[in-house]
Amino acid sequence: MEEFNWILQLLGRFHPLLVHFPIGLLVVALFFELLTIGGKRPALREGIHWMVYVGAAFGVLAALLGWLLRTYDDYSGDLVTNHQNVGIATAVFSVITALLLRNTLNGKLSDYRVYRSGLMVTVILLAVAGHLGANLTHGEDYLTSVLPGNKDAYDNSKSVALLAELKQSDSLSEIQQDKLNLEVRAIFAHNCYQCHSENKQKGELVLEHKEGVFKGGESGPAIVAGKPSESELYRRVTLSPNDDEVMPKKGKVLKDNEIALIKLWIQNGAHWSDQALKVFPEAALALESPELPKVEGQSHPVDKLIGSYFEKNSIDWSESVDDRTFIRRVYMDVIGLLPEPEAIAEFANDSIPDKRGALIDTLLGDTHNYTQNWLSFWNDLLRNDYSGTGFITGGRKQITDWLYSSLQENKSYDQMVKELVNPTDASEGFIKGIQWRGVVNASQRTEMQAAQNIGQSLLGVNVKCASCHNSFVSNLTLAETYGFASIFADSVLELNRCDKPLGKMAKVNFLYPELGDVEAESVKERLSKLSEVIIKPENGRLYRTITNRFWKRLMGRGIVEPADEMDNEPWDSDLLDWLASDFIASGYDLKHLIKQIITSKAYQLPTAHYEKLEDIKSNYVFKGPVLRRMSAEQFSDAVSQVIKPMYAAVAFNPKGGELPSSRIWHREIKFDRDVLPEPGKRYFRKTITLPNKSITSAKVLVSVDHSHTLYINDKKASEGSDWTKVYRSDVTPLLLKGENTIAIEGINEGTIANPAGILFSMKIIYSDGSEMILNSDKSWKSTAEEPDQGWTSVAFDDSNWVEVRNYGTSNWGKLIDFSFEEHNGEFARASLVQQHPFMKALGRPSRENVATSRDDQATLLQALELTNGEFFNNVLEEGAGQWLKRYDDNSEKIVDELYQKSLGRKPTDDEKEIMLAVLGNQPKQEALQDIFWSTLILPEFQFIN
Repeated sequence: MEEFNWILQLLGRFHPLLVHFPIGLLVVALFFELLTIGGKRPALREGIHWMVYVGAAFGVLAALLGWLLRTYDDYSGDLVTNHQNVGIATAVFSVITALLLRNTLNGKLSDYRVYRSGLMVTVILLAVAGHLGANLTHGEDYLTSVLPGNKDAYDNSKSVALLAELKQSDSLSEIQQDKLNLEVRAIFAHNCYQCHSENKQKGELVLEHKEGVFKGGESGPAIVAGKPSESELYRRVTLSPNDDEVMPKKGKVLKDNEIALIKLWIQNGAHWSDQALKVFPEAALALESPELPKVEGQSHPVDKLIGSYFEKNSIDWSESVDDRTFIRRVYMDVIGLLPEPEAIAEFANDSIPDKRGALIDTLLGDTHNYTQNWLSFWNDLLRNDYSGTGFITGGRKQITDWLYSSLQENKSYDQMVKELVNPTDASEGFIKGIQWRGVVNASQRTEMQAAQNIGQSLLGVNVKCASCHNSFVSNLTLAETYGFASIFADSVLELNRCDKPLGKMAKVNFLYPELGDVEAESVKERLSKLSEVIIKPENGRLYRTITNRFWKRLMGRGIVEPADEMDNEPWDSDLLDWLASDFIASGYDLKHLIKQIITSKAYQLPTAHYEKLEDIKSNYVFKGPVLRRMSAEQFSDAVSQVIKPMYAAVAFNPKGGELPSSRIWHREIKFDRDVLPEPGKRYFRKTITLPNKSITSAKVLVSVDHSHTLYINDKKASEGSDWTKVYRSDVTPLLLKGENTIAIEGINEGTIANPAGILFSMKIIYSDGSEMILNSDKSWKSTAEEPDQGWTSVAFDDSNWVEVRNYGTSNWGKLIDFSFEEHNGEFARASLVQQHPFMKALGRPSRENVATSRDDQATLLQALELTNGEFFNNVLEEGAGQWLKRYDDNSEKIVDELYQKSLGRKPTDDEKEIMLAVLGNQPKQEALQDIFWSTLILPEFQFIN
């Protein structure tokens, strides 16, 4: 029967022709089906039915022909298998969808929903199968090759130059042999891998590694060392472009110089270099440490380098920004706050020669605000957050305490990296990774997450792509990635390509082995070795990466973009390497790096104007800082400064010293389990005995979600309905010597069960100077039943009441005002606040993964949140009420203060006239709220100029 296999092979080759027919039919069927939702366009129904039935039939036929092509032609490898399996699944689902449609039309199914779901799944599978088929046909880099930075990765001029060099030599040295082999392998990579790799072994030939090249394929050995004329590979590449056997196919014929190099390589014994093939451009590991150029009129090191750059690009220096613009820019960049009007006026009137340098020193010395501003940058970079995936299950850990103290003491960067890579208990959350629930693929194991996180955040290299297969965007291989991940593993890791075991075990290694060996018996020893190797000054990649990130943060655009792909060409390599070298020389001082950038004239230039966004991304020429929007945290803090504090509670309180009170509520039990409280009233009591001595003062703090009435010894002491506010009361006259009773009626609002809690603290100071503090805790008692009259008095019998449940503070955070100490106008900085829907809308990431950049472009969600968002409008409404009281309804004073606080200037005559016309002589809260809104959405407010 084998003599008839050609018939099956011929039929199989009709697969690419036939497969597009069901694709078109089923995709159009889904589109038309969506148009009929809600009973619309019934005229389309019959056409949809035919498309589904015919599409299913041809889908099955296409899958059958594809199977024949795979079986009787020269296709093999994981990519082919995956394409086949998804194609068969598509055919099966198309048949199921057709049957569901038939049952719907016959009345066996009540409506079209199940059938529509089947059709949706079919089209999704169709898209996946089509993508895999495109990879088979056009190469695995079919999509990624057109991405910015991936075009023309192979430089043919290098092969021309190498050929000219080698032709001049009578015999090749070992170094020349290595260079020749690496160039030939690069030719294979760019022209042959799409058909002859581990993933697609057409003709059973693999050109991706030495074993495959010398083993050959089904036509026999591909290479006969020393004999090009007997080598099948050389014969194929030298055939006419019209020959059926020519390689590579699809019109991608090799250039003459490429063929000549292959011939020369085979003639010289087909030497195979031990060096790794570098297909893609790769930055040198060591720093260049360039000398500063001599540029007339510039004394700052950065300005000398920029001046040289400007001369090469025929760009003239612009005048530095004025004092008002500068102080706002540097305040926002260093401490993340708006300068107060008094600070602006004082700075503008200051006549000392280097007042800008002095201001920078002052701001960098403001440790408290510097740390809280830069905490957001580091939280993003080190995927540290206060809530989210993994925290509930304990499969994720914060490093906030360690990170905050590191920034506060300006810990050297090399020491920070050491403690991140070889962590203490306080810093281990960075490499610990998220322990995902359920089955996890090989590329998401915690060891692999550690490698990915370090690679992306600290080294600017994409390890994720190479966690499944050899990278399509860099020279990183699957084996190298698994070697790196093995450092963090307590057992030997088996390599998995696209989640399929390869039967090969990883060898422990760092991504840059030339820096040092990291092999050891235990994880602890390996991490210790890695922490020493990675911070070596020779590892220029580590220091270029953080330097580039800081430049981007302060200038709006990195020297290298994207900032996670540090092998890309910098727009000024001398500037990057000089800054990184200077950073090392400073003792890895992060504040020094910031100061070196922001004291330069380059930082103080006006924001540059670019006609197109593309000019900033790929055709970039530095002309000055790029215009930047405030971050979500900066905008929130600015609103808190100008209008009113936006957030009442923080997730992390760097000052510590919180009162030990916890939120308590009546214990709700259903089916022998604690459950969330139901809406309604609950009653709470605590009886205390005070000593026989005089009380100087007694103050109470109370916050109840949702509302409360507080009684001391049967007398009402306070009431409130906003848990974000701390209600303060002086209860000195209400307390007695001996027994006293504190009673609270709490109300949990809502329609379904939800968190509720009482937070209470009372501080008593006696005449002898001693103190007593009483807090809400599990010693309190509660009931859900309405008690008899007198339940707030000492004499009431509460023996049948039950012990309360302690809910902690996780649902509410730590109220910044819940303290007996004065806060002097401090508000909750947004960097310390748990992820909030408002900040999420403004671009704060979830931080489940490393987030090294945020999108500066406004979105529809942001526009809706700033115009109609309930939270933001409530802040403006409450702020308007507070301003009217503070400024005694004085419209003119309100307008002046608003402009000074928000924009750092007085309103123009026209602006003032418009504002006063809106407010009138007796301003209303709604009108002032509108004035606030119109000011806060101004580009002048939202952008860092």
